[in-house]
Amino acid sequence: MRVVLQNLTKKFPARGRKNRGEVTAVSDFTFEIPDGKLIGLLGPSGCGKSTTLNLISGLIKPTSGKIFFGEDDVTELPAEHRGIGLVFQNYALYPHLTVRQNILFPLQNRKGKDRLSKEEMEKKAEEAAALVQIGELMDRRPSELSGGQQQRVAIARALVKMPKVLLLDEPLSNLDARLRLQTREEIRRIQRETGITTIFVTHDQEEAMSISDRIVLMKDGVIQQIDRPQEVYDNPVNLFVAKFLGTPPINVFEGRVEGGKLYFGMKTGEAARAVLDVSGVSDRKVFAGVRPEGFLLQEDGPLCCALSGLEVMGRDISVVSMHAASQNPVIRSIISTESRVDADAPFVCFALKPNKVFLFDRETEERILF
Repeated sequence: MRVVLQNLTKKFPARGRKNRGEVTAVSDFTFEIPDGKLIGLLGPSGCGKSTTLNLISGLIKPTSGKIFFGEDDVTELPAEHRGIGLVFQNYALYPHLTVRQNILFPLQNRKGKDRLSKEEMEKKAEEAAALVQIGELMDRRPSELSGGQQQRVAIARALVKMPKVLLLDEPLSNLDARLRLQTREEIRRIQRETGITTIFVTHDQEEAMSISDRIVLMKDGVIQQIDRPQEVYDNPVNLFVAKFLGTPPINVFEGRVEGGKLYFGMKTGEAARAVLDVSGVSDRKVFAGVRPEGFLLQEDGPLCCALSGLEVMGRDISVVSMHAASQNPVIRSIISTESRVDADAPFVCFALKPNKVFLFDRETEERILF
């Protein structure tokens, strides 16, 4: 099912005496979600991603704008008639019902021509349970299940009615790290097998990047960038996007461009070495973002930093250093374990990979291409 959002806006009334103006949770949100794709709604807490999900589901009504499922305008359609499946952060299972009864619940509430026979409902419940691999747990109650198993029950309950659109609101946040990894792989597998259009809300950029066909990155209710996960990582449109994606985070330096060269930290006229050729960029003050993998260890490299330590991560080494122009407390540079770094040296020097360096205007924080 193709989902189209047109100029979607949601405003909430102000709360309290100090703030008397309306609060805009989602602002002029326009986006088309292709049929059968998994879309990650990503952003920090309070950015409007869960509000957007609730607007799509029909749990809340927009202040303005339209929502289409295929060719049908569902903006005013009640949630129960939209054909959606919802999975919440807290699972919302009925504790007094078995797994089987929890999964059957949406089917048992159908009325009229949509009502199924008992045999048909049982068959669909068994199929949904098999899809999420909990067939052997059907007679247990939620209190007898682990967090990951409860999450699978919640997904099966959402899938049993074969929704047009599956909505997942922070579904992995209550799981431990290893279980999160396993469950997100399961969600991706299930989505591919069913072909259901799925919208996945998360604040975890690693989750969004690992399973999404497209990422919608939001800030303060406004879309910042929409694209394939790798494209957003490789070509951020502004400093916020660059900072939000990536582990370890991008290293941000205060710099300046003079004569087509990029300098870090030094004032005009002082002895300084250009760290990169950025021909075509006019002279100006900039923020320069360097991805951790964008550093090349080089004894006479133009960027020298005070060495703080080394962190061995198995396949890579993280060089921890400091620089006066850095906005980050420390700089993390990822290099190969084959490289040799003298841990007792006072400084470490690097060259930079041009495709891993991004320039941003100091005032607007918008990307400057070079």
